[in-house]
Amino acid sequence: MGHDMRRDWIIDVLADLKAFAEHNGMDATAAGLEDAALVAVAEISSLARHCMVAEADPIPVEYDRETGNVTDLFSHRGQV
Repeated sequence: MGHDMRRDWIIDVLADLKAFAEHNGMDATAAGLEDAALVAVAEISSLARHCMVAEADPIPVEYDRETGNVTDLFSHRGQV
């Protein structure tokens, strides 16, 4: 089982919470949960890439890899 597969469950949980919020008229909560799901997807992807790189090419502990930029994931918000 891959590292990202162990973390995928959080996406399903956030989707269920978002559906509940939408069904109960909690629009701001639903939007926040959508944002949280996008961030979780980006982080899972970043962690998976980091694990693959670490296994293939060990790096010194003091090296700080940059994670992906999630700003692009939110760029569609507010556009008509």
